[in-house]
Amino acid sequence: MKLFLILAAANAFLSVALGAFGAHGLEGKIPERYLNIWEKAVTYQMFHAGGLFVIAFLMDKLPQAGMLNWAGWLMFIGILLFSGSLYVLAVTQISVLGAITPLGGLSFLIAWVIIIIAAVKFL
Repeated sequence: MKLFLILAAANAFLSVALGAFGAHGLEGKIPERYLNIWEKAVTYQMFHAGGLFVIAFLMDKLPQAGMLNWAGWLMFIGILLFSGSLYVLAVTQISVLGAITPLGGLSFLIAWVIIIIAAVKFL
């Protein structure tokens, strides 16, 4: 629980910082299309930082639901792959990096399904 709480807070912090950097540091330096990609990375990072908070609190409430550990790691991996690939894509404009993004999206989806299963099974 503690680890996912720390990862959640760190990712929320980074999301705010990277959002501010994108708005103030990248504006006018990269094309609008790539600035929109940066913003999407920030948005998904923040949403899934919230997901990590949910997982941390559920782990405390449902210690018997070991599957939540998997959900936490998949959510974190999703942030790295999804948002990370979009951040790199936005600043490098190397479009092949977009091929990594769906793997992060798949990690997010599996993590959310695990949360649903844990809720149905243990709540």
